[in-house]
Amino acid sequence: MNRRQFLMSVAMGATAVSTISRVRPANAATPSKRLSITKRTISVNGRSASVFGLTDASGRPGLHADAGSTIELKLANQTSESTLIHWHGLTPPWKMDGVPDNPAALLKPGEDRSYSLPAGEGGTQWMHAHTLQEQNLLAAPLIVRTGQDKAADEQEIVILLHDFSFKSPEELLTDLKSKAGSSSMGMTMDHSKMMGSMPGMQAMHQMMSSNSGMDMPMSGMNMGMDVNDIDYDAYLANDRTLDDPEVVTVEKGGRARLRIINGATATGFTIDTGTLPGELVSVDGRPVLSVKGSRFPISMGQRLDIRLQLPSGAGAFPILALREGGVERTGVILATQGAQVSKLAAEGSENGPILDLGLEQALRASSPLAERKPDRKYSAMLGGDMASYTWGIQTDQPIVARKGERVRLDLMNMSMMAHPIHLHGHHFQVVAINGARMSGAVRDTVLMPPMAALTIDFDADNPGHWPLHCHHLYHMASGMMTFVTYEDLT
Repeated sequence: MNRRQFLMSVAMGATAVSTISRVRPANAATPSKRLSITKRTISVNGRSASVFGLTDASGRPGLHADAGSTIELKLANQTSESTLIHWHGLTPPWKMDGVPDNPAALLKPGEDRSYSLPAGEGGTQWMHAHTLQEQNLLAAPLIVRTGQDKAADEQEIVILLHDFSFKSPEELLTDLKSKAGSSSMGMTMDHSKMMGSMPGMQAMHQMMSSNSGMDMPMSGMNMGMDVNDIDYDAYLANDRTLDDPEVVTVEKGGRARLRIINGATATGFTIDTGTLPGELVSVDGRPVLSVKGSRFPISMGQRLDIRLQLPSGAGAFPILALREGGVERTGVILATQGAQVSKLAAEGSENGPILDLGLEQALRASSPLAERKPDRKYSAMLGGDMASYTWGIQTDQPIVARKGERVRLDLMNMSMMAHPIHLHGHHFQVVAINGARMSGAVRDTVLMPPMAALTIDFDADNPGHWPLHCHHLYHMASGMMTFVTYEDLT
């Protein structure tokens, strides 16, 4: 398989789709922002590594925008590889979404393309390649600030997490497929055989019913689950390991807002604020009723905004990301001026927590969707075959919508791996977990632990042919993607 085929298999999740239209060439207007796709060199564990970058006109990573604005942007590919960028968390017109050939073509080397992206209501968003290039750090923050954010007396600290390998992503995917079925990969049961079967769908609908009498644990089913597909060479926070972490100077007695993005391709983390009590105020760029604590799970593609109150005295305060099910960790250090910063090991003394639905159950949206009965309901089952490393989403019927409708999706994970499920072009609200009704968070990516069932609602307000997929890069590349298609698509 050549590189173009690899890129396309990831972009489309091994699901064929016809090209309906193309993004038009750049118009004569001069965009107010410029974003460049570049190559750069970083040091990881004492070795040089060539990775991608996404930088603004001043060479800084990422972009900032004002809530309610339109981001007039020229995207310039300054590398020797064709690629494209997805604006994760924004809801642009479908033609600008950034999934290759759905419908826009890859951006060729040396090519520029203009975009008009609605910034939305504000929040911690990000942007990344929808190809295997995401593994090579082709990602960056996209922070949309409200007037309230700008007026707040708090320091903003953006943390972008990654998992890193010196192997190419093509090698990693090949290794996964060749090693699948071995004892190291855990269960080899073909869960795909359950998908689409009448008993499977009946069990799913029973599970979704609030009066089903089924009492599933909030964490899904951890016993026998497969946690990590890949043991990476390093885990990064803002491109750095704990051997040489970023040290952020903070004010004594000040307040900080952490904007944390899990840009890892195949690794979940738990954010540990240590001695600083945290207050979770937003997920996936959307505000929630605050949840206090010191440990917060974050799966691939998700974002957390955590507010911290710093003590009045001097000190250094690690903010750690603990690898799910492993001793590895990464993070940044917050330190007051002149404070002594002790060296931290890149491995802790115990495994990081297994991500579950405990926090999701506690989350409540500050601005939930308006109360409304769904116009359409669909069921989708997540499954996979570890023996051949293939994954999929089976729906009871094609997911179709018309602008103005409320759509409900019942999701159930029939595999023994967790899957962070992301819907493009929309935000959805979690309205049930394992059959228990709730008014949960509004977000764009939700974790589905093994054997868990969730119900999400969204308003069909953005016509397109929108991907619904697992944000584990290699699950998506192996087929875990379906689509929400508008009937009135033009």
